[in-house]
Amino acid sequence: MLTVSVKWQKQVFSNVEIDTSQPPYVFKCQLYDLTGVPPERQKITVKGGLLKDDADWSTVGVKQGQKLMMMGTADEIVKAPEKGPVFVEDLPEEEQVVALGHGAGLLNLGNTCYMNSTVQCLHSVPELKSALLNYSTSGRSNELDQTSHMLTVATRDLFSELDKSVKPVVPMQFWMVLRKKYPQFGQLHNGVFMQQDAEECWTQLLYTLSQSLRSPGSSENPDTVKALFGIELVSRIHCQESGEESSESESVYSLKCHISQEVNHLHEGLKHGLKSELEKASPALGRSAIYLKESRISGLPRYLTIQFVRFFWKRESNQKAKILRKVDYPLELDVYDLCSDDLRKKLEAPRQILRDEEGKKLGLKTNEKSSGSKDNDVKMTDAEGTSSASGEPSATSQEGNGSAKETHLTGVYDLVAVLTHKGRSADSGHYVAWVKQENGKWVEHDDDNPTLQREEDIIKLSGGGDWHMAYICMYKARDVTM
Repeated sequence: MLTVSVKWQKQVFSNVEIDTSQPPYVFKCQLYDLTGVPPERQKITVKGGLLKDDADWSTVGVKQGQKLMMMGTADEIVKAPEKGPVFVEDLPEEEQVVALGHGAGLLNLGNTCYMNSTVQCLHSVPELKSALLNYSTSGRSNELDQTSHMLTVATRDLFSELDKSVKPVVPMQFWMVLRKKYPQFGQLHNGVFMQQDAEECWTQLLYTLSQSLRSPGSSENPDTVKALFGIELVSRIHCQESGEESSESESVYSLKCHISQEVNHLHEGLKHGLKSELEKASPALGRSAIYLKESRISGLPRYLTIQFVRFFWKRESNQKAKILRKVDYPLELDVYDLCSDDLRKKLEAPRQILRDEEGKKLGLKTNEKSSGSKDNDVKMTDAEGTSSASGEPSATSQEGNGSAKETHLTGVYDLVAVLTHKGRSADSGHYVAWVKQENGKWVEHDDDNPTLQREEDIIKLSGGGDWHMAYICMYKARDVTM
């Protein structure tokens, strides 16, 4: 690690750190954050020549405390004229964000598209942003390991910066802390940072945030991330050979869409993903045996994450290979038939309300009572304030002449983000985030270049060739008020 000063125009930036284990491009990204001069426009003089993006620091000859000269023109925002029409580019930066309807892109720091696309997808979740803004730094570093605390703060700060900026944001601090917390993301090959798996980055980041965002001092210790993304599963484990049977419950952050010759659609892949075989010791047989594990969803999240299991380990080539098969996915996903019987009963009343609301939008007449007596039982509320069929707390509790209403999930979800991969191998290629904004428009976040897209183009990211194909889909729950 070296510390230098950098002179640019009339400004001098002191104590700028150079991590000599990283290529000079990373140093240029730091200077972009300080000066607004994009790396490709920077001309930094060293040893009578110009500093190259991929140069070896050991041969560059930069010394501790050295003063470097940089030339280059910064990106500028044109000031609004005193009179005449006001254009978007003339507005202050924060107003430009509002006018455009989306935040900034993220600069690629050297094969960091996996990280940038993950951040853009999770940044689109308002409830996660709110939880991060409310994250208290005082005393929290004592409860968590230091790197978890630092990564949570870096995520909060990066999300805030994306919301305020229209020019590309340099995620330097976030990336440095991510690599400190999870060293696998700092792997080098021939002095260049290696491409990493976006799903691993997504999972590791959510795990860290789930630890950090739990309410301190709470007896129940509610987990914000689990409430937003956690999927409860109940599983039946059966051995056909011995007849042994058991059940287990678990919580996961994503469902797996397994891809095979029979899978053409996301729903089929999810059904495959909820079934698996495992080999374990059988007490009845006194040896190992094959057990079939069949799972059902017993608890739904507000945001349902689905991973397409496209990558597998190819033994003959000793590397990850990719399944290119086309698997269609919908803009609207209904997971009712993947749920446990108990959860289905709880979903019936909200689903009937959803059908009635959507019928009204289409101008259809709806019945006050549903046709099935089962639905009526769920809707009825007894004196204890519980639904008589499900035993769940009533969504509506009477208070005098008014009522307190709550929102309930329906099992129906709308697509709000797609993380895609382009290329034949997980260790190469390119990741991109496609995110639905609150105004309903879709934006493709290709590192530092966000562009508007049509909704019909989003469902074409289903695979079957060398174009971008869905690797992770994120759906938002469609709920009703009861």
